[in-house]
Formats: sequence, structure tokens, C-alpha cells
Amino acid sequence: MTWSRHPHAPWYLGGMSFAESSFFPVPPDVMLAPMCLANPRRAWWLALLTTLASVAGGLLGYAIGFFAIDSILPWLQASHYWDAYQTAVAWFGVWGFWAVFVAGFSPIPYKVFTIAAGALSMTLLPFAIASIIGRGARFFMVAGLMAWGGARMEAALHRYVDRLGWATVVLAALAVGFLTYR
Repeated sequence: MTWSRHPHAPWYLGGMSFAESSFFPVPPDVMLAPMCLANPRRAWWLALLTTLASVAGGLLGYAIGFFAIDSILPWLQASHYWDAYQTAVAWFGVWGFWAVFVAGFSPIPYKVFTIAAGALSMTLLPFAIASIIGRGARFFMVAGLMAWGGARMEAALHRYVDRLGWATVVLAALAVGFLTYR
């Protein structure tokens, strides 16, 4: 909460959001939630800032995948992200746009999907649209819940955020399956 009240906190939030989408391991929710609690009137602006910075960072991740996948592949294979990267590659083959959307909203590491999207040369416009929708839905949900529910909601969010994310993945997969095989 102390950091969330710092005069430069929005800059820190934007920087963290940007970095997390391509290489940084800490999600911006850990800073967004307390900032929304500290100043609920700015929750929507903070969610927008987080979304835009995250999508910009996602574009950097896309560029890393597009231009430098051969350089980072040895590191990626040795890291704990390798399994997630292989999952991302498989998901792109089946779901494309929806894979980015789900990764943007869920607890799946979004950065892995941004790099995979670039490595697989996903069309940039659908990538950006899926990122804006997925990341925006996630960050606006966090901001709205914090502004509405306060500290009690923060405790519940920490307890159930992974379950909410995975429930969203299941619902999105069911929706895509229904729309595809109808």
C-alpha cells in the first residue's frame, strides 16, 4: 500500500505491466490491486494504463519471438517456461486468436504467448486485438473488484484468482468449441 501511494506509482505500474508481458515474472495485479484500493476513484484509469502498457509490452514480446527466437530458444528450453511455451505453440495451431485472448486473461504466463505469437508469425492485428481484449478484461475486472469490494475483496481475489482464471479458460474453450463445431 505504501508503494501504491507513491507519487510515481502509476509510472511503476506502467513499467511493471510493460515488462511482465515480455520478460518480467511478477504480474502487474500485485501493484494494480493495492493502487485501486488506495484510490478507488482512479481505478478505471489505472486499469486502462495497465492494459495499454501490458499490450505494448506484449508487442515487445512478439518482436522478441519474431526477430530473436533462435537466440532465446536455448534459454527458454532451460527455463521453467519451456512447457508453457510448448503449450502456447500447440494452442496457436488449434485456436490462434483465442489462445492469445485466454492467455491475456488467465493465470497462464502471457509473456510466453507473446513470444510464441511472434515466433509463429501470427498476424499482428488479431494478436493486438486479442491482447487488448484479454488483458483489458483482466485488469478492468481487478480494478472494478478492488474499487467496489475494498480490502475484503482483495483477500478473496488473492484466494480465488487462479480458480477464476482457469474457469475463464474452460469457458472460453467451451465457447470456441461450440462455435467451431456447431
